[in-house]
Amino acid sequence: MPAKLSKEEAHAFLDSRPGWLILSTIGPDGFPHTVPIGYFRDADYLYTGGRSNTRRFQNLKHNTKVSALVETGNSMDTIKGVMIQGEAEIVDDPKEALELMRASMMARGAPEDHLPTEPRPGVAYIRIKPTRYITWDYSRE
Repeated sequence: MPAKLSKEEAHAFLDSRPGWLILSTIGPDGFPHTVPIGYFRDADYLYTGGRSNTRRFQNLKHNTKVSALVETGNSMDTIKGVMIQGEAEIVDDPKEALELMRASMMARGAPEDHLPTEPRPGVAYIRIKPTRYITWDYSRE
């Protein structure tokens, strides 16, 4: 059996993996819609952005339940991951979206003078409030 990660270990793992997570939303037909998307974490929330007219944003208008997965490893003894199930909220206020865009870029190491000063038209963010963490670490039995 793999070891479980504490919440602090899960946060550290998420923060050490800037890049992509796998996000699943529920479509109007009841089927999952799953996409790879960039993310960052702030306190207990995960954030991901994009154009507000995409399927994932449309799905959230009908069902706010989501699942987000980050995993690494290429053999049984190196596989480690965090799956978060939670409730999502659309952040489409231009001022707040601009602040989240700046936070996202800073999380990836962008210098201050490269940060945007105006919101990008049509951009929104998804704020995920975790309700459950499911974790695994096969390097620790």
